[in-house]
Formats: sequence, structure tokens, C-alpha cells
Amino acid sequence: MSRIGKKPIEIPKGVEVKVEGKHIKVTGPKGNLETDIHPDMSVKIDGGEVLVDRPSDRKFHRALHGTTRQLISNMIEGVTKGYIKELEVAGTGYRARVEGNKLLLSVGYSNPVEIDPPAGVEFEVEGQNIIKVKGIDKCLVGNVAASIRKIRPPEPYKGKGIRYRGEIVRRKAGKTSVKAGGK
Repeated sequence: MSRIGKKPIEIPKGVEVKVEGKHIKVTGPKGNLETDIHPDMSVKIDGGEVLVDRPSDRKFHRALHGTTRQLISNMIEGVTKGYIKELEVAGTGYRARVEGNKLLLSVGYSNPVEIDPPAGVEFEVEGQNIIKVKGIDKCLVGNVAASIRKIRPPEPYKGKGIRYRGEIVRRKAGKTSVKAGGK
């Protein structure tokens, strides 16, 4: 039995969940999200809780059970609290800034890299080296943060680049000089 899948999802005050066949719509104070679930899964609202059921104990259905439940839970959390991913820009002369709603990154290329946020995502910069990606859709926020990191991933010798806040970059030793007298 899926431990995650069988846990009911509590619906907080101010959040409305609608199930229309296999389409789920969640509306809350920060906005609304919708998704389609797999045809094998069944979702019902019982009192102030959302329950997810599966048709059988096959491995595929067990995996889908927990995934479906967590996707709905993430939607509810997104419309109430929202999600934030933080990135650090490390390196001499590397900096980030927001102009309008665009993010401009100076990370060692000849021109600054300009990133337009997709709908539902906004950027915020603390100082010159902390980037915050905010939104209500957990998947979208994570994908945007990953695409920003991909512009200049941290390199292992000096640690320069864009990394997630708190990410530890394994450093490599540089070249060592040849000892005197040895060939």
C-alpha cells in the first residue's frame, strides 16, 4: 500500500478544489492551478479532504497513486503559500539584476544573458548575487531555476558559476608543479 497515496489531503480555508472527471482545478488566494490526472486514478472530495484511490495493487498503479496525491498536494500548497527557489551567483564580476520583469545575468559572456519569465513566475534579486525564482507552480519554478543554473553551472576548480543556494560544489585540485630533479 502506498503510504503517501493513502494519506488524505486537507483543504485549507480559502482554497477551493473542483474535480470534473479527470480534470482537477485548485483555486486559492495566490491564484489557480489545473491539471489532468491519469485515467486509472480516481479523486474524490470528502468533507474538507481530497482522497486519491487506485484500481489495483500493480506496481504501476502503486507508483501513480503516490504521485497523483503529491501533485494535488503541491497544487494546494502553491495556491496558499507559493514556492521559492534561490540561486547564488559566485565569481569575480558575476552579478544579476532585474530590469522590468526580465532577469539580466552578467556571468562571463561578452553580453549579459537576458531571461524572460514565463507566465506565473517572477524574479527577485537580493544584493547582486542571490536570485529568487517565485511562483505558485512547483514544477514550473523548479524548471525555470534549473534553466537559469544551466546558463553557467558551477565549475569544479574555482567554484564560479550559478548554483542553488546551499548547494555544495565538489572542488578539484589544480595542477601541481613537477618536483625538482624528477622527469
